[in-house]
Formats: sequence, structure tokens, C-alpha cells
Amino acid sequence: MSVHYTLNLRVFWPLLTGFCTALVCLYHVLSGRAGPAAPRDAEDAGFPLLKAALLLLLAYLLLRFLHAARQRLLPRAPRRGLARAAPGPLREPGLGVLLESYYEHEVRLSPHVLGHSKAHVSRIVGELVRAGRARGSPGPSAGGALALAFRGDFVQVGSAYERHKIRRPDGFDVLVPLRLPPLVALEPRGLGSEPELPPALRGCFVCALRAPPPAPLGGAAAGQWPRDCKPFSDGFCVELRGRRHLSAALVSRWFQAHLQRCLATVRYSLEERCRVSLAPGGLDQPPTLHVLPCRTDYGCCRLSMAVRLIPAVHLGDGVFLVAPPPPSPPPPAAGPPPAELPGGLRAEALWGLNTARQEQRLLGWLQDRAPPGACHLKCLQLLKALRDLGARGLEPAAAAQWGRVLASYTLKTALLTLLLRGAPLQGWDEARLGPRLEELVLYLRDCLLRRRPLFHCLLGPAAAGRLAADIGPLPKVLREAAPVDLLAAVDGRARELVAARLLATWRRLPQLLRAYGGPRYLARSPQPRGQRGQGFPEHDP
Repeated sequence: MSVHYTLNLRVFWPLLTGFCTALVCLYHVLSGRAGPAAPRDAEDAGFPLLKAALLLLLAYLLLRFLHAARQRLLPRAPRRGLARAAPGPLREPGLGVLLESYYEHEVRLSPHVLGHSKAHVSRIVGELVRAGRARGSPGPSAGGALALAFRGDFVQVGSAYERHKIRRPDGFDVLVPLRLPPLVALEPRGLGSEPELPPALRGCFVCALRAPPPAPLGGAAAGQWPRDCKPFSDGFCVELRGRRHLSAALVSRWFQAHLQRCLATVRYSLEERCRVSLAPGGLDQPPTLHVLPCRTDYGCCRLSMAVRLIPAVHLGDGVFLVAPPPPSPPPPAAGPPPAELPGGLRAEALWGLNTARQEQRLLGWLQDRAPPGACHLKCLQLLKALRDLGARGLEPAAAAQWGRVLASYTLKTALLTLLLRGAPLQGWDEARLGPRLEELVLYLRDCLLRRRPLFHCLLGPAAAGRLAADIGPLPKVLREAAPVDLLAAVDGRARELVAARLLATWRRLPQLLRAYGGPRYLARSPQPRGQRGQGFPEHDP
């Protein structure tokens, strides 16, 4: 639920009247303690306060009378078990009214609360990474003098920083860039051209160590670099096809241990503001920093928050390799990938490509081109809420599969694809919210039924050529990467079931909004008994 600040007159006026009455009583008590020697004029000074309290009481009674008279003139929703008093049926609110009401009451975040939450996260993570940079000197960690370290900054990514987060501002994603030793250079390579790999892994990358060019005179310099980089290679790399590659598993293990040491350093300075704990992660989940407000902290908008800290290796131009791989390609239903993969690859050496900086730049460019009051981000927020409504009544396994297939990154990619297809942004005004949301739903259905591919909007030569004239040339690693279909890892049966339920949820959306969202005066029809069917629908078109 989002947080909104409104003035409740039913509570405000009684409190104000009681406060004024308490002031009058306190004044009379203090006047009585003054004794008989007090002048009589001091006793008469209480009458203006008493008159003001009486006037406030009369004003409160008048407002209550006007409110009751207004409520009697407005049409009321029928009670259960009673016939309607009006001879004709009441008019049902349209889908536009229901969407607006649901957006305001259930989806939209308070900018005030979100701003305070982001500032609180920035302060805590900033202290943590600064401590990590100070502890990056040679020590007992793997690699010795050539160990990894924090770069000292962080990159805020995710829906909270792209203005399309919904519900509560209690989850944030932060990239923590790592500083490589001076002698270490990386050579990333995408796996999109590996046909023997599973589709879910073709969007991953491997990162080999790149040796410097040989010295002009040759000699001992040819073997000096392997000896100098051997501590780093032994601590953070694995052997793949005869070359040393940076290991995501080893880097993640070091990252968690280093975070624990840094948290122990700054925990004492944070005790007055919050309680901080670190939950360890794995290859499929980064470590999560849990921030709980202290009882002695009376700051505004203190919420319990979870901050995912993602280790990242900067490749340049705002592109990062992240461990673990991002959740944009849904993992296969069989579980995590095996340790040994075809072609001599290993799962612990796989990295994901994070293009959050480029996506933020693309969203900013679209926002500048869009007319005032454009609803494209609002459509994305409502599409996420529609996905959550569609998960109601599902068994845990089916709900998990539903959430993986319709991940937030997949929904955002579908929106960006529609916006970049050449359709004018003037068609995304507020008055066309319903048709644009329906277009998004139908486009996702077509992608799920393999009528259209859902490619990553920044990977591949075609995407780079399409965006070069608009936002400028993309980095080389993005231009040379193979196109990645975000839904390629989903099997055909799951695609059909998710598409059928998505379309059925859209068709039942007015009933779902009346049942689960918005104020009560919008519930003109009886609420549904509940979703009896468990799992995905079998016969819904």
C-alpha cells in the first residue's frame, strides 16, 4: 500500500475542540491557584478563550451537519440482502475510473516517502562503500597485493530510480563497482553465438584476462606479466579453454566477506539511526542489506528496507558485468545450470550484462520527447499491478512461474519496444490510458505465443543502429553482442498458460479492481466469491 497524507476532518475538529477546552480548564486551574489577592480583571480574561472554544465547537457541529446533509443527497451503494431503492440499475464505473482509483489508492507511491527512503539508502550504502575502499589495502584476503577492492562509489538502479516502482518503497537495487588491480585487463565475450548452450544462458558473458602487448625488445618482459598477476589469477579466476577467466562465484564469495568486514566497521556509527544486518546470497541471489529503523530515531518516513548489493565490474561507458546474472532471462524450470556446460564452459564463470545506465538514459530521452502528462510510465506501473492481480489464487509453484515469466524487466522491455517502434508519443496521453494498457497486454500475449520475439532493446547491431541517431552510439560491447530473446528460456506449454491467464486477467480486470482495489463507493456490483481454480487456466482463450 502506498502512503498518502490527507486531513481527516472527522478526527481533526474533535481534537482541536478538546485541545482548546483543555487550555481553558488549565487556565482556570492556574487562576484559582493564584489566591484571593489576584485582581478581578484576571478572572475575566478567561472569557475570550472560552468564547473561542465555544465558537470552534459550533463550527465543528455545523460542518458535521453539512457533511451529513451532503451524504443524504448523494446516491448510496446498496446493502447486501436488500433490494435497490432506485427503480433503475445504478451505473457501473468505467474501466478508466477504476484504473485511476486503483492507481491512486494501491499503486502510486508517495514521492515524499520515496525521496526520504532513497536518501536514507544513499547515506547508509555510501558509508559502507567508503569503508570498503579504505579497507582495500593489501591484507589477508585472496590475491594479496593484487586483491579486489571497492571503488568507493555506487550506482542506483532499478524501478525506484526509474520512476515506475509500485506499492511500497522498501526494496532497492544498488551496484557496487569493484576496483581491479592496475595490471589486470579484461576481455568480455558474449555467449549468444554458442548454439549448444541452453537459451537461458545465451545472454551471459565470460570475461578472460587480457595480457598486455609484448615489449618491443622481448626478453624477460614476456613472462613477467603472468608472474605478477598470479596472486589475482589464483584467487579470482578459473581455467576455461586454456585461458584464465574471472569467476563470478569467487568474486561473489570475496564480496560477501568484504561486506561483512565493512559492516562491522560502520555498524557502531549507524546504531543511532538504524539497525543494519546482512543476509548472505549466492550465485542466484546477491547479498541483501536489511535496514530496520530504531525506536529512538524520530526521523520522517523511516521504513524497513531491503537493499540488494550487487558486485559489478565496470567495462566502460556505463556498462557493468554483474554477479549473479540479472533475472531478465527467466531461469529454466529444471533448476540452476549444471557446473559443467557444453563447450568446456563452467557455470561459476558466467556473468550478466547490466545496462541500467543506458536504460535510464533511454527513458530520459523518451520523457523529453513525450508530451506533458504522458502515461507510458503509468502504464508500466499498472501492468505490474495487473500481473500481481493475476497471481491471486495460484498455487505457489504456478505463482513463482507466473512471476518469473512476467518479470518486471520483461514488462519494461515490452514497453520500451513499443515506444521505439516508431509510434508517435503523442498517442500516450492520459486520456488514452486504457487503450495503451490493452496494447501492452496484447503485445505481451503475442510475444508469449511466439508471434513476435521480445529482444533486449539495447543488445545487438540492429538495436545499436536504431538508437544511434537518437541517444548516440552505444558502447562497443553492446553493439557486438548477439540479440537476446528474453522469453527464449520459457517452454511452449508455460508460454500458452501464461498468455491465457494474462488475457483472462485483462478481461476480468473491472471485476478484480472492484474486488481488490479502490474506495468502497466504487464497488457497485457484488464481489466475486473468489478464484476457485488453482494454477493457470486450461481452456481460457
